[in-house]
Amino acid sequence: MPPQTDIRRLQALMDRVASCRLCQEAGFLTEARPITAAARAARVIIVGQAPGPVTHREGIHFAGPAGRTLATWFEQAGFPPGVEHKWPHLSSAWITSLTRCFPGPSVSGNGDRAPSPKEMALCRPYLVEEIDAVDPGLLVLVGAMAIRAFLGPMKLDDAVGRRFESNGRAVIPFPHSSGVSRWANAPENRARIALAVALLGEERERLGIPDAPNASS
Repeated sequence: MPPQTDIRRLQALMDRVASCRLCQEAGFLTEARPITAAARAARVIIVGQAPGPVTHREGIHFAGPAGRTLATWFEQAGFPPGVEHKWPHLSSAWITSLTRCFPGPSVSGNGDRAPSPKEMALCRPYLVEEIDAVDPGLLVLVGAMAIRAFLGPMKLDDAVGRRFESNGRAVIPFPHSSGVSRWANAPENRARIALAVALLGEERERLGIPDAPNASS
């Protein structure tokens, strides 16, 4: 299936996102630094929660350890890596998140602050238009917040390892890849992740994305 991405529209959207200061003006952030990317065609969109501190510093979605874990899942599913990012970036995937700016550290000091519903609402129109412009055949949701945003209230146990559909697109949920949550440590949940990776591989084949030469079986 050939990519249907509207490159001009996507680039215009990225320009608007780059200049957005809505959360800063609303008092949610002291510094708005939205994460964007150069427009290109993609068959898959990966949706995360929000940029972390490494992404904030580097200006690249999933630039830290969470990105390396995410790349591993995709490589296990046979996706070919690219060379655009410091971690093995997926040449066939567009990466985004529910919000575009680093929310800052958690008040508890454990991890990052989760973006508020009002912050996500301010960013949501960008995400909706982004998905429409890219026109992917598959959405990959990374983390409970992304899963809830597209599939409604749902436990990770009930989401990971299953295939869903949203607006005619396949949807494959994963846990957050940051490693902060202990959910993935349980053997039964590792099995769920393995099922999700297998489903990801099936979707890769359905979308006609070539198998990586040394993909894990």
